[in-house]
Amino acid sequence: MHQSKAELTVGMETPGATIQQQAGFGVATEHDDLAAEHFRVSAGTDLTPLLEGLQDDTCQCPHWGYVIDGAISVRYADGSEAVDNAGDLVYWPPGHTLWVDEDTEFILFSPHEEHTDVFEHMAAKMGE
Repeated sequence: MHQSKAELTVGMETPGATIQQQAGFGVATEHDDLAAEHFRVSAGTDLTPLLEGLQDDTCQCPHWGYVIDGAISVRYADGSEAVDNAGDLVYWPPGHTLWVDEDTEFILFSPHEEHTDVFEHMAAKMGE
């Protein structure tokens, strides 16, 4: 799921501020600490091979974030795909993989322990 900044509902506007909001953008009640994560990913990076061996060969950690620059292609466990572009707010539920065709920068907020487990799995795959 992604939402363009231009499509967000304006919840409040004053002479010095505009506040936009998208309700129903994922649920985090079952998660403990969230980590704030900043990524710079080079063109051609594909995480799919590094996720092999996880459930459905996908990341099982949910993420909320914002694409700063570039574009991210996301494939979900059900086979559907989406492209999240610069300026999009994103929510990736468990069961996804991603790749980039151009240099891309983004931020994520993710359940810390769950995402650490995914990072450790990917690191082990790179060491093979």
